[in-house]
Amino acid sequence: MFLTVTASLLEGFLATVRLFALTLVFALPLGLVISFGSMSRFAALRLPIRFLIWVVRGTPLLLQLLIIYYGPGIIIKNNVWGSGDSGRFVAALVAFVINYACYFSEIYRGGIQSIPVGQYEAGQVLGLTRSQIFFRITLLQVIKRIVPPMSNEIITLVKDTSLARVIAVYEIIWSGQSFIKSAGIVWPLFYTGVFYLVFSGLLTMLFSRLENKLDYFR
Repeated sequence: MFLTVTASLLEGFLATVRLFALTLVFALPLGLVISFGSMSRFAALRLPIRFLIWVVRGTPLLLQLLIIYYGPGIIIKNNVWGSGDSGRFVAALVAFVINYACYFSEIYRGGIQSIPVGQYEAGQVLGLTRSQIFFRITLLQVIKRIVPPMSNEIITLVKDTSLARVIAVYEIIWSGQSFIKSAGIVWPLFYTGVFYLVFSGLLTMLFSRLENKLDYFR
């Protein structure tokens, strides 16, 4: 029975890892773009983006999942996500990407704005363009400063993937919970915690090593 449960949980865990990985692939660069927009000098661009960030950060991810998945069908009478498991997964991915991109954007913004203005001015004196200043002077310092808060958000993402089951996306919690109905046993649900602990522990070690490698900025 233990091997059967483990195999089932591994299948659900792979779906969890897939949602986690794809969210990072899309949310990390999108968050950087959003952060630039939120710092724009143009109010017509800055204000809507700041409003979006405020709404996303001020409402539960669970609610956002429900709105993004069911909203198109209710509002425009068209299920843009399609049917089946793939459609639900895409809807969940879109919700996670938008949510975490907004959180990442605030971390990026804080890191960029923490760099002393004098460094930008020194770069301009040397004749560097704004993009050269950012990539040659600012970027590595920003990475050093955002690693701790970014690691917290990424580890939180590992656990938040369990919320996807609200729109029937198959993941590890869904897999563990299914044994309550099918076999009348509850321990597989607690067993899922081991997978989360191991995954989070590996990420913690990875970010700890990354922080140590960036200590040359100290």
